[in-house]
Amino acid sequence: MAHKVAVVEDNPDNRMLVQALLEDRYELTEYETGVEAVEGLPGDIPEVVLLDISLPEMDGTEVLAWLRGQDALKDVPVIALTAHAMAGDREKYLSIGFDDYVTKPIVDEDVLIEAIERCLKRSG
Repeated sequence: MAHKVAVVEDNPDNRMLVQALLEDRYELTEYETGVEAVEGLPGDIPEVVLLDISLPEMDGTEVLAWLRGQDALKDVPVIALTAHAMAGDREKYLSIGFDDYVTKPIVDEDVLIEAIERCLKRSG
């Protein structure tokens, strides 16, 4: 059975790309906003969350903080999926509790898949 991956991404082009890269390997659930993710995730718990940082209303760091406060979701690995790729950003996001970090645009699908697989191994 395919592993369940939740994708929280407000940009339709990025969601489509992630879907194209991952739909053959994983069972995907998509959320367009952090608020949608907060509403939907408790009822459909994934094994890994791909979380965009720059989301409307509730950004990725706020969603991460909320996830870590939920008993059923606090141990789910969360990968920051972000265009924030300045020096120090990776360390910053890992230090606030993200399990991994992948920059957008995704130019090498292996980087994304390897990050997901690392998280699945750690949590499994």
